[in-house]
Amino acid sequence: MSLALEIKNVSHKFGEFQALKEVSLNINSGDFTVLLGLNGAGKTTLYSLITRLYNNISGSIKIYGFDVREKPTEALKNIGVVFQQPTLDLDLNVIENLKYHAALHGMSSKYAITRIHDEIQRIQLTEKIKSKVRSLSGGQRRRIEIARSLLHKPKLLLLDEPTVGLDIGSRQMILKHVKGLCKKNNLAVLWATHLIDEIDKGEKVIIIDKGKVLDTGDVNKVIKKTKTKNIRDAFNKLVGI
Repeated sequence: MSLALEIKNVSHKFGEFQALKEVSLNINSGDFTVLLGLNGAGKTTLYSLITRLYNNISGSIKIYGFDVREKPTEALKNIGVVFQQPTLDLDLNVIENLKYHAALHGMSSKYAITRIHDEIQRIQLTEKIKSKVRSLSGGQRRRIEIARSLLHKPKLLLLDEPTVGLDIGSRQMILKHVKGLCKKNNLAVLWATHLIDEIDKGEKVIIIDKGKVLDTGDVNKVIKKTKTKNIRDAFNKLVGI
């Protein structure tokens, strides 16, 4: 089976600023993988390249074997994305937001309604389906964005700092929900964050700093390799804090 995400030797510049330097990483189906880095480390730039908001000039990015430059349609239909900046229309209600997204993916109205109700029920917000997004809490909005990203049943989910600014209860709920999707649906997830407490032992972590991948692997292996006591100390040692 092809890797969910395969990135090889990808670099990117903004003018003279080197945002990414020879980045390589792999994500397997069913894996919950954390892309850990400080703000400005290059996480959002990498996501923008994967989703074709930017064009990767160097290296290759493949989603389930499809190169995003050579076969963008085939590649991108396999992914769902939750960007760092909220993108819901605040003046539409929940179902209107989700119907619009479903239409962009070419879903029939009947099928879209079925998928919307399935995902809304899964995130336990059925009672909010006709509420305006403006009236929802930050955590509820994020859960709606995750539901939206899953309407077309992607195989790979990309989340860029999805819990920033949320209270601890909302953060834990969203983490639990997404990790559950990996186990139940064999969904591959790349979860970008600077919040070290969102990483559990046994999970895969990719540590990025100043556009370069410093280490990757099981959390326990990274801790052992860096001869530290925990992932926080390992991260600090790798990035030189």
